[in-house]
Amino acid sequence: MIVVEVMPKPELLDPAGKATLGAIRRLGPTAIEGVRIGKRFELSIDGPVTPAVLAEVRALAEDLLSNAVIEDVVSVHLATSEDLLDELDEGASGETR
Repeated sequence: MIVVEVMPKPELLDPAGKATLGAIRRLGPTAIEGVRIGKRFELSIDGPVTPAVLAEVRALAEDLLSNAVIEDVVSVHLATSEDLLDELDEGASGETR
């Protein structure tokens, strides 16, 4: 599985992030001073993940999964073993994301 993470460009306002920060602050004192909300895509791949496949997915992310005017593709990487374990745990419990 390949994970693609997309975030709003840093210079743009993030209203959902601001609202979330406000909710966090209402819960009590915290060291959190900012929240930005992005998108995460999980792509299942048929076959081995080679550098060419990662490059193809990055191009797809730039062209289709993100809006280049307001977002940056910040990461295209193989899922970690922790990601895969979380997925297995969710499947066993019947939870979905």
